[in-house]
Amino acid sequence: MIDPFKRLARKGLFLFDPETAHGMSIAALKSGLVPACQITPDPRLRQTVAGLTFENPLGMAAGYDKNAEVPEALLKLGFGFTEIGTVTPKPQSGNPRPRIFRLVEDEAVINRLGFNNEGHEAAFGRLVALRGGGMVGVNIGANKDSEDRIADYVAGIRRFYSVARYFTANISSPNTPGLRDLQGRESLAVLLSSVLAARDEMTAASGRNIPVFLKIAPDLTDEGMDDIAAEVLSHALDGLIVSNTTLSRDGLKDQRQAKEAGGLSGVPLFERSTSVLARMRKRVGLDLPIIGVGGVSSAETALEKIRAGADLVQLYSCMVYEGPGLAGDIVRGLSKLLDREKAGSIRELRDTRVDYWAARKV
Repeated sequence: MIDPFKRLARKGLFLFDPETAHGMSIAALKSGLVPACQITPDPRLRQTVAGLTFENPLGMAAGYDKNAEVPEALLKLGFGFTEIGTVTPKPQSGNPRPRIFRLVEDEAVINRLGFNNEGHEAAFGRLVALRGGGMVGVNIGANKDSEDRIADYVAGIRRFYSVARYFTANISSPNTPGLRDLQGRESLAVLLSSVLAARDEMTAASGRNIPVFLKIAPDLTDEGMDDIAAEVLSHALDGLIVSNTTLSRDGLKDQRQAKEAGGLSGVPLFERSTSVLARMRKRVGLDLPIIGVGGVSSAETALEKIRAGADLVQLYSCMVYEGPGLAGDIVRGLSKLLDREKAGSIRELRDTRVDYWAARKV
């Protein structure tokens, strides 16, 4: 339950349109107005995934800090890692406003932003200037008007190789026409071959191997999931992120806002994304890292993603409703849940409900 102070702050912020409010939250983090979260490190939450060590399994998903303006401030909120972007080679303005919509009754958000960002060079300059480093991933995409979208992903690998702790190839946004077509088996094979070849070249030149994840949609058919799993395994990708926003509008209370075009995120995405997560875990086996995203709003939902097969989890939209203290609340809550489960490591609980969630086809 949201406390009275947070409820009052949310009411004030919700007087502004969602995109303006988002800009205000970035400005507040930049200014230092948002206090850092004091969390006692819990070694039971620390784990190594794709060769990287995470102090806790909770991350900020891409989409919030598109232009790498506040990664350090986000890490101070309690997140174990954060992901900037999606960034495209050239700056682009995205789709016309309004393009973000709150569905307050559903604790959901619909967006059709369209990869609005300042481009590679602006984000790269900010990441180079980071003082403390930290676990910051870079989510890369293609420009809407690109003549060669795969070349745009390769360019992202090359540009950010010196500053990224990991990469995410985002081919699952519903807001760039045709982008999800890259999830098709033939297109995906070409994309993965090209991106991983660029990564391997940069590894040879730098001596640093940077993991590459693939972010997929929650609206895949069984055949689509089979194809993605086969290509991911045959190309020795480092991991999956499951999932992006959904085009589904099933079960929403706010039927007026539900008519808006775009991807739906927040609480209503939890069941769909967690089911796809578990079904992908069964397809790719035990070893491939998976980051679970979609509807994480509490320690309980974060742990449920892990039980469904995730190694790490991310959130974004639920922070719109719960405020900046959500990350700290979840991390502390995970420690309490480990106490309850008498678990020596959060890893012990991974996959304990894969079969349950894989059977829940929503």
